[in-house]
Amino acid sequence: MPEGDSIFRAARALHRALAGRTVSRFESVFPHLTNPLEDRPLTGQVVERVEARGKHLLMWFSGGVVLRSHMRMHGSWHLYRPGERWQRPRHEMRIVLETADIIAVAFSVPIAGFESADRIDRTEPLKDLGPDLLRDDFDAAAAVARIRERTQMEVADALLDQRALAGIGNIYKSESLFASGISPFTPVERLTTGELERIVATAAKFLRANIGEGTGAMRTYTGLRRTTGRFEPGARFWVYGRAGKPCRRCGTVIQRARQGAYARSTYWCPTCQKGEVRS
Repeated sequence: MPEGDSIFRAARALHRALAGRTVSRFESVFPHLTNPLEDRPLTGQVVERVEARGKHLLMWFSGGVVLRSHMRMHGSWHLYRPGERWQRPRHEMRIVLETADIIAVAFSVPIAGFESADRIDRTEPLKDLGPDLLRDDFDAAAAVARIRERTQMEVADALLDQRALAGIGNIYKSESLFASGISPFTPVERLTTGELERIVATAAKFLRANIGEGTGAMRTYTGLRRTTGRFEPGARFWVYGRAGKPCRRCGTVIQRARQGAYARSTYWCPTCQKGEVRS
């Protein structure tokens, strides 16, 4: 599933391409997106802005409508010039938003719906989102407090709860806990406030490091040479996707386990990360 940094970059690209442009055509395979437009058609409306909220992408229109989409595992938005060949097959198309110069196409997006702009903050699931790690006004203390409320949850599961803090997925969960030296299986109630603050700060640092210009889809956390300040080629992750390989810090074999109600993959180093142990 795309994580907060990927959605942020997608929203930024869509905003730069579409903001201020007038919609000339709207098409969707979702009936619930086309039927309501009989009263308020998008054609003729101006795209005001596109933004990310956690893992949700919001497209605001001049008529007081917001198109909310969620990528889940395989969804993506593409931008094309008129007449340009699509990079994915047409049967994967879910939404087409066309302007005079730019066409935005959503492929394999499973969740999309229209919301009223004046009620967007009170709609499901946005009203329950935790503090967004990538917002300029991100409230770290509020995020720590929300995680603290999930006393019985293992900390890795608490980090994935978008009602606690928004934007973290499997990659940032595993990487942030490794960098913080905390076992993913430690119940929240056993962590100190200082440890939770360290985890949240690390997650925010990692996400923010990957929304800069030119970062593309690459996430780079490891391999920083202290002598040159440059990253070693291929040194992308500390633990994620490295099960069976030696820890980059201590050489212990990296472990992988299914965790939580949805059996999400967790990667960790048994030596570098203190707390609960799972074989």
